Amino acid sequence: MKRILFGLSLLLAPMAQAERMPSHCLAFAERAPTTPIRLASTQLAQDEINLTFIDHSMYQIDTYGGLSVVTDFNGRVPSPPDVVTMNHAHSSHYTTHPHPDIKHVLRGWDPNGGRAEHALELDEMLIRNVTTDIRSGYTGIEPDGNSIFIFEVAGLCIGHLGHIHHEPTEEQYAMIGRLDVVMAPMDGGRTLDIPSMTRMLKRFRSVVVLPMHWFGRGTLETYLREMSDTFVIERLDTNAITLSLDTLPDVPTVKVLTPKYMPVFDE
Repeated sequence: MKRILFGLSLLLAPMAQAERMPSHCLAFAERAPTTPIRLASTQLAQDEINLTFIDHSMYQIDTYGGLSVVTDFNGRVPSPPDVVTMNHAHSSHYTTHPHPDIKHVLRGWDPNGGRAEHALELDEMLIRNVTTDIRSGYTGIEPDGNSIFIFEVAGLCIGHLGHIHHEPTEEQYAMIGRLDVVMAPMDGGRTLDIPSMTRMLKRFRSVVVLPMHWFGRGTLETYLREMSDTFVIERLDTNAITLSLDTLPDVPTVKVLTPKYMPVFDE
């Protein structure tokens, strides 16, 4: 009877919340209040994350603990994620009406002026940002108009450069830290030119680069040819990959994912 009762107690025990694995990038946040328990993913191990290229600059990050984050969110995703990040250089990188079911909306700019500052810890993931300037048709420069968002999860440092218009300053590099994985725009100069992008990625010591914000294969291939001296180019016939700290490539690699159309939830 004691064995039966002990077995029942194990079955009825609540699922433990996922915890964030320490990473080697910098962190400037104190622990946030505890968030509700989420169902763990049966598709991922505890040290893995899944990255899905939705379209344009939107990637979805999924974790073992069931957390979903969409970058440069413009509203066109299959279901409301837990967290979205946005930038406003162009309307394709944000929405003015995020779905009310989205728990955390992180804007890369401050609508009231000044600098956007985020340090959001959600169990297994820490999300923070470092702002950069963008070009403006009115004043020439909009200070702090873009954010590089950094996601520390599963021991990895993952960066999304947003609509970046200049290389980071020394202070910004120090605040960003190392980035194992970077989602980088490769658009022929609307953001950064190829030499600037290559220098920046080398400075981050990135070993996985995920292209985004490219306008046609011709533009993307120009970037890839120029970067092939520094990075291995790997073209994948899929829109999603699973990564972990232990399975990162030994040499810097550009992994080209193929965006795939997905139905959009009713906003």
